[in-house]
Amino acid sequence: MTIVGISIKALKAKKLSSFLSVLLVAFGMAIITTLILVSHQLTQKLERNAANVDAVVGAKGSPLQLILSSVYFIDFPTGNIPLKNFEEIKRNRMVKTAVPIALGDSYEGYRIVGTEPSFLQLHQLQIAEGKLWSKNFEIVIGADVAKAKNLKLGALIYGSHGLTTGAEVHEEHPYRVVGILSKQHTSADQLVLTPLSSIWGMHHHEEIVEEEQDITSILIQYRSPVSTILFPKMINEQTNLQAASPAIESARLFSLVGIGFDVLHYFAILIMVIAAISVFITLFSSLKERKYDLAVLRILGASKQQLFTMMLIEGVILTFIGALLGLAAGHILVEVLGSLDGASQVLFSGYLFLNDEFYVLWAGIGLGIIAAIIPAIQVYRYDIAKILNN
Repeated sequence: MTIVGISIKALKAKKLSSFLSVLLVAFGMAIITTLILVSHQLTQKLERNAANVDAVVGAKGSPLQLILSSVYFIDFPTGNIPLKNFEEIKRNRMVKTAVPIALGDSYEGYRIVGTEPSFLQLHQLQIAEGKLWSKNFEIVIGADVAKAKNLKLGALIYGSHGLTTGAEVHEEHPYRVVGILSKQHTSADQLVLTPLSSIWGMHHHEEIVEEEQDITSILIQYRSPVSTILFPKMINEQTNLQAASPAIESARLFSLVGIGFDVLHYFAILIMVIAAISVFITLFSSLKERKYDLAVLRILGASKQQLFTMMLIEGVILTFIGALLGLAAGHILVEVLGSLDGASQVLFSGYLFLNDEFYVLWAGIGLGIIAAIIPAIQVYRYDIAKILNN
């Protein structure tokens, strides 16, 4: 029988303690894997959604709330602003592109966004089926909306007031699907896009006057890097509006989320350390019972180096199995998180594999080797003659 075979049989003889060691390693590895996948995908989502937006102009309030509602579509707006503000900003020499958006209604949890065709150009959205809207109450829907609600071209949907489900349904004005966006892997996949006039017409049954033409915010793309400093300063100091930077606010958001990640990360490391101690205890406690078996192996021709290696292998086996189970559990957990109701905005997927996971796997195996070092040294120092005499 090989050294590996003997190591496996030795671990099987201590089923309970071996199982607990594997379970602890798996638990710690699952937490670390989940954190790696979630933080990576969250960062990617933040970057993709704000890739072409330099600033967002909207009503005074929380800058972070303005970014979350207008770029990521996961919060309530800070308020409305007159359309004339958009016309003024659009003419500003520091602005290359200005895109208005109007929020307020939703369709079964998916946000209805009133905007202009420039929204698609800004976010580089492609229409996979159908065409762009040409009149009021025509809509272009995201790929996830079409898939989740099984909507085809020509389908009619009814929006409801507010940004949450269960609100009053606007039955007097159905929307007609005229286009379906290709999969973007951004918030656009969960949006229902329509002309601004559809949003205004939905809430005003008579002719719309200029004073009623409100929008929620304006997405800005600068003409030059200098505008990054000058434009927000101008808006925030000289108008009753505010300009917020997606880059700055996203960094702020991730720093806040990162605090929770750090706590969980340290907790996972603690679990892994406890797992290493458990592996050490499992191997060290088995030495007393296996002392005579090891002595017999020496008589049968096994060298000190081979017994030393055998103990190391046992530690590696325990941590390797635990690490693999933990990796699998982490991916399953992330996939479950991504499939929960309301999680589609976050786009978590358990089918993503990152290089960092392999580093963590090797670190786990290294932990097993470290835990097995002392028992292995103990075996190496055994006095075979003394053991057999006793």
